[in-house]
Amino acid sequence: VQLQASGGGLVQAGGSLRLSCAASGLTFTNYVMGWFRQAPGKEREFVATISRDADNTEYSDSLKGRSTISRDNAKSTVALLLNSLKPEDTAVYFCAAGRANFRHTSTIYNSAREYHFWGQGTLVTVSS
Repeated sequence: VQLQASGGGLVQAGGSLRLSCAASGLTFTNYVMGWFRQAPGKEREFVATISRDADNTEYSDSLKGRSTISRDNAKSTVALLLNSLKPEDTAVYFCAAGRANFRHTSTIYNSAREYHFWGQGTLVTVSS
């Protein structure tokens, strides 16, 4: 299984970035997808999650209203659009995949413990 995250970079405060994660080696529609981030010296934290059928999403309080998670099941990709970025959003952003019960298409996970596979991360740096 591979989760390849991309789209990070250096952006000025107030700017936007679109992160993308391409999944391979798994049946993508069987997995809840999520984004987490880890800033230097801090613990990894939840950012956003989306259900298998894309009908259910959840966001962290810190990014609610400034981010949008989406998935394309035909392409096995999940994206995270980040708007109105702040210097405190600087972190490595990771995508993750968590198996869900086949019958529960609206399941979402906001805990890292629910995720089975992780990507390598993409660095987002927001300058002030």
